[in-house]
Amino acid sequence: MFLLFKRLLDVFVSICLIIFLFPLYAIIALIIFLQDGGTPIFKQLRVGYGGNKFMFYKFRSMPLKTPNVESHEKGKLTITPFGKFIRRSNLDELPQFFNVLKGDMSFIGPRPPIPSQNKLIKLRKENKSLFLKPGLTGWAQVNSYDNMPEEKKAQFDGEYASRISLKMDFLILLKTVVYFTKKPPTY
Repeated sequence: MFLLFKRLLDVFVSICLIIFLFPLYAIIALIIFLQDGGTPIFKQLRVGYGGNKFMFYKFRSMPLKTPNVESHEKGKLTITPFGKFIRRSNLDELPQFFNVLKGDMSFIGPRPPIPSQNKLIKLRKENKSLFLKPGLTGWAQVNSYDNMPEEKKAQFDGEYASRISLKMDFLILLKTVVYFTKKPPTY
């Protein structure tokens, strides 16, 4: 019953936010397009519910011809000046509201890994958190620290899977808001 309520809430809130934020979407997309042409949306394959893959959306923060590389190679990448701003402010994440609306994601749940994160995917399968829709924020994110090992992320994701409830989702939402209000700027 809770999962049905959660899905209905996801649909309602994502529609409201997409409509309300449409002018911001348009401005961000236009600025990205004017920087170097091309699509303002970055698409990447991610692992979702039950290990199924889906197309994950973000606003593009890197130049158009940037190769899609693994996380450990990110030091070799260039970020556009506007890309730095949208990453720092997390505005690059706004297109994920469409992932929520489509049903690929939820607002609350484990963050969707890339397919090459085999260890994290295996650990989530073992603790049943792979059988939840991935989220924009989750228990591991609100308890995270720099360079958190995949085992620790999976542990938090497993805790969420075993305790999933309206109360738990509300706690994660509150902790997310607190995190963003206290988040130090990164340059």
